[in-house]
Amino acid sequence: MNYGMPYGASNFVEKIDKTFYFILGIDIFFLILITVLMILFVARYNRKRHQNAVQVKERTWLEVLWITIPLIIVLAMFYIGWKNYIPLRKPPKDALVVKVIGRMWDWQFEYPDGKVATTLYVPLNKPVRLNLYSPDVLHGFFIPAFRIKEDVVPGKNNYTWFKATELGEYDIFCSAYCGMRHAYMYSKVKVVPTAEFDSIMANLEVATSSADGDAIMRNNGCYSCHSKDGTKLVGPSFKGLWGAKKTVITSDGKKQTIVVDEKYIEESILDPNAKVEEGYMPNVMRSYKGVLKDEEIKAIVEYLKKSGDQK
Repeated sequence: MNYGMPYGASNFVEKIDKTFYFILGIDIFFLILITVLMILFVARYNRKRHQNAVQVKERTWLEVLWITIPLIIVLAMFYIGWKNYIPLRKPPKDALVVKVIGRMWDWQFEYPDGKVATTLYVPLNKPVRLNLYSPDVLHGFFIPAFRIKEDVVPGKNNYTWFKATELGEYDIFCSAYCGMRHAYMYSKVKVVPTAEFDSIMANLEVATSSADGDAIMRNNGCYSCHSKDGTKLVGPSFKGLWGAKKTVITSDGKKQTIVVDEKYIEESILDPNAKVEEGYMPNVMRSYKGVLKDEEIKAIVEYLKKSGDQK
């Protein structure tokens, strides 16, 4: 298994690394130069050796020099960075297009035929364009081993692309702090031979219908905060939820005992702070009013009810 820098596994590695080391080399050079000059000046021009201050006259050639040299260096860094950035914004027309959905707090990958995975599968030496989408907050799609990082911004159509050049598994991180479980927003990209990729695609499931409550909750990131197996996360688990007695804290600070039914679930979706189960923090879950349609909320209710009947 391969992880991050300095190992590289995409077509961008060489150019990005050269840009990085070019800028790093300049930084180290000037760090050493300035540090040495500071030490020399402190030793040579200290107060013990020069009791009386002397007025230093301006030197035009020196001023021109220390303006011109940094300008040339900065322009050189800009040119190299810009030159190597342009290819990142020009995916080939024959690239495989994958929609990347980043939500609190997981990644989902949707292929052209509607098939969905939580791991990004790509064929070796095949250009892949990633269309980046977020339904909630700012995320950052980052694959260190490929040297690509792009913001996933709500309301903005952004993209990135790459061509994987080495077989293996590589880490996918979220590089922008996106909430309490930001550190858990982690996935993998698996680079496989073309024949294996075709086999994986043939066995992947198509995205479930919007009438499926389980799919609706998965697509809206509900399972990032609510487990299905009883594990305590940011919010209460869905296991055994339907029909259970719960002690809740109302928005005005009072305790109530309620039975989880359709009305309570709908209220929790539309106004999650109206009644918060005891032991959990308020003001963590956002309202899904205007996000989920009435029929989607009903599908969630039916799914939870069915799950409760099967317990």
